[in-house]
Amino acid sequence: MRSLLALNPYFRRYWGRMTLGVLFVALSSLFSVFSPQVIREAFDLIGQGIAQREVPVEQRHLAVPHELDQWVGWTGIDLAGRLSGPLDDASLERKVMWFAVFYAGLFIAFTLLQGFFMFLMRQTIIVVSRLIEYDLKNDIYAHYQRLDRAFYKRNSTGDLMNRISEDVGKVRLYIGPAIMYILGLIVLSVMCIWVMLDVNVELTLWSLAPLPLLSIAIYLVSDTINRRSMDTQRQQSRLSSLAQESFSGIRVIKSYAKEGLAVERFRQAAKDYRASSLAQAKVDSLFMPAIMLLVGLSTVIVIFIGGLMLVDGPGTVTVGNIAEFILYVSKLTWPFASLGMITSQVQQAAVSMERINEFLGTEPAVTSTGDRLPSVQGAITFRNVGFTYPETGIEALKNVSFHVPAGGTLAIVGHTGSGKSTIAELIGRQYDATSGTVLIDGTPIREIALEKLRGQLGHVPQDVFLFSDTITNNIAFSLDDQPGLAARVEQAARTAQVHHNVTELPSGYDTLLGERGVTLSGGQKQRVSIARAVIREPRILVFDDPLSAVDTATEEAILKDLERVMKGRTTVIISHRISAVQGADHIIVLDHGRIVEEGRHRQLLEQGGLYARLHEEQLLEEARKA
Repeated sequence: MRSLLALNPYFRRYWGRMTLGVLFVALSSLFSVFSPQVIREAFDLIGQGIAQREVPVEQRHLAVPHELDQWVGWTGIDLAGRLSGPLDDASLERKVMWFAVFYAGLFIAFTLLQGFFMFLMRQTIIVVSRLIEYDLKNDIYAHYQRLDRAFYKRNSTGDLMNRISEDVGKVRLYIGPAIMYILGLIVLSVMCIWVMLDVNVELTLWSLAPLPLLSIAIYLVSDTINRRSMDTQRQQSRLSSLAQESFSGIRVIKSYAKEGLAVERFRQAAKDYRASSLAQAKVDSLFMPAIMLLVGLSTVIVIFIGGLMLVDGPGTVTVGNIAEFILYVSKLTWPFASLGMITSQVQQAAVSMERINEFLGTEPAVTSTGDRLPSVQGAITFRNVGFTYPETGIEALKNVSFHVPAGGTLAIVGHTGSGKSTIAELIGRQYDATSGTVLIDGTPIREIALEKLRGQLGHVPQDVFLFSDTITNNIAFSLDDQPGLAARVEQAARTAQVHHNVTELPSGYDTLLGERGVTLSGGQKQRVSIARAVIREPRILVFDDPLSAVDTATEEAILKDLERVMKGRTTVIISHRISAVQGADHIIVLDHGRIVEEGRHRQLLEQGGLYARLHEEQLLEEARKA
C-alpha cells in the first residue's frame, strides 16, 4: 500500500474537487439514513391505527414523533394537527391512509435526494480519477522521454506500454470507484451504526456480530490477491511484449514461414496469462459470496432477535424498529459486499503503482552537469576513451583518441563489431564514456546542455527509423512549421537523391508511410533519413553507414551532393565501403575497439595494412559483380 502514497501530489492538485466529493458522499449517506426512519414511523403509525380499533373512540390517540415533526416543519405541514380531531373508524382510516401516503412521498423524496447527491458524488470523484489518469499518463510518458538508451535496451516496448496503459488504468480504478466506495462505506456505516445504537444497543450488537468475521476474511485474502495481481500484471506485460515484437517483425516471420511458431508462442503466453487471471478471479469469486453470506446472516439475526424482543418485552422494540434495522442492514450490504471488489482493486492498484514507481524512480544515466559551451562550432576530441555497454558488459572501445577540427571530415572504417557505431553514440551522448573524455569545442561533453548538443547534431543511424506519418513530416521532423518549409524539404530530398522516388508516388511528399516506413524500400528509407539529418543544417553531421542499401551510382551521386552540405560542418562518416570515405580529411581504422591505423586514404593504402586489405577485397568484389 505504501506505493500508493506517490499519488498524494495528484490528490493535492485536485483537493477542491475531492472535498466536494466527500461532501456529496456525506449528503447522499445522510438521506440514505433518513429513509429507514420514515419506514419505521410508517410501520409504527399503521400499527397504532390497527391497535386503536380495539380502543373505545373517546380513548383513541395517535402520536407523531417529535423528530419527524421537526423534519417537515419547514414545509408548513402541521403533522400533529393532522392527527387531532375525531378518531372514529372512518376518520381513523382516513388519517392513517393520509399518513401512509405522506410517508411514501417522504420516502421517495429522500430516495431522490440520495440519488441526486450520489450522482454529484460520482460526477465529482470519477471525474477526478480521469483527470489524475490523464496527468499520470503524461508524466510517465514525459519521464520516458528523459531516460537514456540503456534503459530502453533493458526493458521491452510491450512492458513500457503496459505500464502506461494497463497499470495506469488499474490505478484509476483505485482513485475513482475504490476511494468512492471506501468513503461511502465509512460515512454510511458510521451514520447507520450511530442511529442503530440510538434505537437499541442490544439489537445493534447482534446485527453487527458477523462483521469481525468479515474483517478476518479480508485480512486473510488480501495478501493472496496482492501476489496473484502481481503475477497477472507480469504475464500481461509479457503478452504485450510478445505481440508487439511479432507485429514489428512480421516480415521476418513471413519470410521464414514461421507464422505457426509465432501463433504457438503467443498461445502459450496467453495460456499463462489466463492461468494467472483465473487464479486471481477464483479468489475474487469466493470472496464476494462469503461477504454476502455474512451480511445475510446479519438480516436473519435482526429478524430473529428483534422478534424475540418484540414478544418478550413490548415497548423495547417495535415492528417499525425491526423493519428499520432490516433496511439499515440492507443498506450496509452493498458497501460491505463491495469490500471484496474494493480490496481487489486497491491491491491491484498498489501492485500497478509499484510497477509505475519503479520506472518513475529510474533516473537517466545521461544528464548534463551544466552548460559551459556558449555555442557549438563542431570540433570533436576523444581522449583515451573506453566504453563498455552496461547491459551486456561488452567492451566496445579501448583507449581511443582522435581530434576532428570544426568543419573537418573524419571517416571511420573497420569490420563489423569493431566499435564504429559506438563512437557515433558517444558523440550524440546516447551513452557516456566509461573512461577517458569526449570534448566538443574543447569542452567536456558532460558539461554541455543535452538539448544544445543534440540540436546541432544531424545523425543518420545504421538502423533507420521512420514514423507513421507523411514523407514531408518525416524529413522535416526536426523543424517547426515555418514559411518555405516545403522548399527546404524538397531541397533536402534532392540532396539525398530521393526526390525522384518521392515524386513517383501517387501522393508525392504527402504519402503516408506505414509503421517504421514499410512503404519505402531499404535504400529509400536510408535516403529519407539522410534528408532528415541535413535539412536542419547542423554543425555536426554523423553518418553511420548511411549508404549500405544503395547502389554504387546512387552512392556517388549522394556523396557529391553531400559535399555541398558538409562544407563548413564537422562530418563523421562511418562506412564499410572505402569508396564512401576516401575523400575524408582523416581516416581511422578500428579493430576490436582499438585504432590500428589512421591517416588519409593514400597514406593508408601505402601502409598495406587492414585498410589496404579492405580496399582490395572491395575492388575484387566489384570486379566480380561487373
